[in-house]
Amino acid sequence: MKIASISVYQHELEVVNGPYVYAGGSMKALTTSLVKITGDNGNVGWGETCPLGPTYQPAHALGALAGLRELAPSLIGLEALPRVAGQKMHSALDGHLYAKAAIDIALYDLMGRTLGQPVHVLLGGALRSKIPSYYAISIMSPDKTARAVQDKQREGYRALQIKIGCGDVRQDAEVLRAAFGVLAPGVTLAADANRSMTTSEIVHLSALIPEIPVAFEQPCRTIQETDSLHGRLHHPIYLDEATENVATVLSVLGQGNCDGFGMKVTRVGGLSPMIAVRDMAEARRVPMSVDDSWGGDIIAAACVHMGSTVSPELFRGTWLAAPYIEQHYDRENGIQIVDGHIDVPSGPGLGISPDESQFGAPAFQV
Repeated sequence: MKIASISVYQHELEVVNGPYVYAGGSMKALTTSLVKITGDNGNVGWGETCPLGPTYQPAHALGALAGLRELAPSLIGLEALPRVAGQKMHSALDGHLYAKAAIDIALYDLMGRTLGQPVHVLLGGALRSKIPSYYAISIMSPDKTARAVQDKQREGYRALQIKIGCGDVRQDAEVLRAAFGVLAPGVTLAADANRSMTTSEIVHLSALIPEIPVAFEQPCRTIQETDSLHGRLHHPIYLDEATENVATVLSVLGQGNCDGFGMKVTRVGGLSPMIAVRDMAEARRVPMSVDDSWGGDIIAAACVHMGSTVSPELFRGTWLAAPYIEQHYDRENGIQIVDGHIDVPSGPGLGISPDESQFGAPAFQV
């Protein structure tokens, strides 16, 4: 089967009860890019990439569109296989992994549909039929944070992430104390600063709350800053935004100064490189999540398929933007969180059949 055509759409996803607030930014809506690849057998596959605005990482919606315009013509007539297309994409455009990821995901969907198999089979096989999700609580006052923790625990979440980095370390400490004060037994807690804190601030924060079992996620901007924290904190450190590609993950695992990962599928280039990340993390017994920065049912399905293949004892869960988005691309099979868990799609490919009419005309097609 060869790639016969590629269509790219851009679509607005509004934030329900927005804005969504995190250290360094907030947003009320985001533009997602959707890729439809048609094989010469008539089957189709869908991919998606949705950067969290232009300042969260070196990625943005217009950049995704530009990258896909550059890549798509070089793929027409190529074998519709992720490995083959991946090599071609790297020779056609340096970097821009988040744009390449949408094509990689679409090819897995196309391959799964052609073979009549769900994507998780192509990734090595699901280890469970549903996976845990975790909920991210945006920056709030201590009282509001405590109420949100209680609400989400009642909804079935067993892992919660608290956004910190408000600019006042003592306020961050009070927020985490409030969250821990109402935390149910067996529920895990992470504090995500989204790279907003200095090393001195995170050392200070850790010293203020040594009794609280919380993991700090990406407190500082660079890996070098994170390395300098080794042995200075009372808490484990997970990396997120700094793990920009597979080579970085390999280097970090070799140094041993990271206690876990918050991995984004589109950040590293799609499902193909996530297989390598999963296997390396498992070899070093390092826990990881499988998430993305934002997006609808397509990227959600990709995350769930990949998350289902991670060893359960090392899996931190999958965060989805679904609770913040009212619409589903596929009204019957849209990805949903129920009792803090997500059913792994069992249909062929990603298990999502988007209603194209909601996307409007393609931004371009080749």
